[in-house]
Amino acid sequence: MISVLFAVLTAISNGSASVLQRRAASHVPDSEAMHLSLIKHLLRQKVWLGGICLVIVAAVCQAVALATGAIAVVQPIFVIELPSTLLIASYVFRTRLPRKAWLGVAAVTCGLALGMGSAAPGGGTQTVDGVAWIPALIATVVFEAILIIWAQRVRGNLRAALFGLAAACGYALTAALMKDAVARLDDGDGVVALFASWQLYATAVAGIGALFLLQNALQAGVLAASQPMLTLGDALISITYGVMLFSENLRTGWWVLPELIAVGLIAAGCTELARSPLASGTSPKPRRVK
Repeated sequence: MISVLFAVLTAISNGSASVLQRRAASHVPDSEAMHLSLIKHLLRQKVWLGGICLVIVAAVCQAVALATGAIAVVQPIFVIELPSTLLIASYVFRTRLPRKAWLGVAAVTCGLALGMGSAAPGGGTQTVDGVAWIPALIATVVFEAILIIWAQRVRGNLRAALFGLAAACGYALTAALMKDAVARLDDGDGVVALFASWQLYATAVAGIGALFLLQNALQAGVLAASQPMLTLGDALISITYGVMLFSENLRTGWWVLPELIAVGLIAAGCTELARSPLASGTSPKPRRVK
């Protein structure tokens, strides 16, 4: 229960951060893509810095969630980050969500419930055998390299989608490394074992890399192009890490059919929600006060 609660808090923080970062990154010219000048430009914007603060809050909540639950349980919950953020933003800005946005919220929520109920993820170990990380890291680097090279050869929303998937892979890797790192706290040496583990420092590197890729995704195209790839990619790749590295269990057989339906619902819902004015960063229309 604690892991689910902190996973929800992580989703809310991450979703809010994505919207703020999108508003800042949308004003950066295409010529700064994949250059450090992109970050230099963003550092001057208070909106982007506010998003980074929320990223830090999300990282702390995610660490607690992963320390108390399976990665295949925690990470898929993050698909609610966009619906929850839009609902909060709608209340804060006193703006009505259009009917299609509400359908998107319902699609994501029902998709998550169907997917979690069908897959019934759980079990597994708290740590990973060091040798098992070698093929996982090699496969991740190759996959990331393909996506980045491909993204640099295209423009617009396709580039945003590719960078979004690359960022999702980075965030999924960050979660897997973080879970393996925080598990060291249960060792006899506690905090000493945590800071002595290479996984802790690899988590920081992977997280920074994923954040950089996300800025490029948000700068390259509309949120409706990058957000579904980011949301679904993070969940599905995290589940893969959970099964392959932590030996977590998922239902298979005929259960795959409702699981695929769940993925479709979440993808459709995220796409619709990312098109809404609150998500895209356009000025919301205030609700009329009687």
